[in-house]
Amino acid sequence: MEDIKTELLLKSKRAKMESFGKFISFICILLIVIVVSLIIYFVASKGLATFFVNKVNLFSFLFGLNWNPGQVDVNAQPLVGAMPMIITSFLVTFLSAMVATPFAIGAAVFMTEISPKYGVKILQPVIELLVGIPSVVYGFIGLAVIVPTIHSIFGGTGFGILSGVFVLFVMILPTVTSMTVDALKAVPRNFREASLGLGATRAQTIWRVLLRAASSGILTAVVFGMARAFGEALAIQMVIGNAAILPSSLITPAATLTSVLTMGCGNTVMGTLENNVLWSLALLLLLMSLIFNIIIRMIGKKGS
Repeated sequence: MEDIKTELLLKSKRAKMESFGKFISFICILLIVIVVSLIIYFVASKGLATFFVNKVNLFSFLFGLNWNPGQVDVNAQPLVGAMPMIITSFLVTFLSAMVATPFAIGAAVFMTEISPKYGVKILQPVIELLVGIPSVVYGFIGLAVIVPTIHSIFGGTGFGILSGVFVLFVMILPTVTSMTVDALKAVPRNFREASLGLGATRAQTIWRVLLRAASSGILTAVVFGMARAFGEALAIQMVIGNAAILPSSLITPAATLTSVLTMGCGNTVMGTLENNVLWSLALLLLLMSLIFNIIIRMIGKKGS
């Protein structure tokens, strides 16, 4: 009797495997949390050194218009105004998202509602191919095609925000399209059937029913694409001109936060002001990434 009782109290092999799996999952989650926390701490400690060690004024850093860390102004304050790069980063991001969103929605509607068969055979492989192309290839194509085209049409050097917008538009298009396709596929089929049963045309069903029902998913896709565009470095650096000045038009050279970082990271000495301000720019990028993630989660909760 005691042997039977002891055998019943012992964990089965499947229960032991489940406990082991939970333990491994917990270790992996804990490792991810630790790594992310260390990254945030490292970037924050380096970025905040600009203000606590080098005594740079935070207001001058965020809203200053002159970027030349090796020089000082009349008040003996270093010229580390990041406003031109901040404005350019947001401008390029929003414009590329505005251009990419209609194309992404149109492609997604074609793939899910108009011609799913040809959409899967033709558009899906193209989108997957665009996702796999490295950033440097996009940059070279922009340098060889987009920059000369803009130069011939609008004049100037061809380098500037407009070139960056077209490059980022192509880069974020597959991401926004794929997520929009998933959002449209998640709409229950009875929505379509009910709309068509009430006498609505296919175009009316798509415009008034499906797109509205999938609006939260589409907004999430757009914000996700904006986050990708905001953090892009190499491709945008190759076509924007890398002039850390306030842009006067879309066809004049400018610089983003990422382009200044990639140009200066290998040309500064660790611990100097020139290096610390680059870490401050990295901290700004990190904070913007967190803000984009918060927005995505808020949209997701609203949609659910």
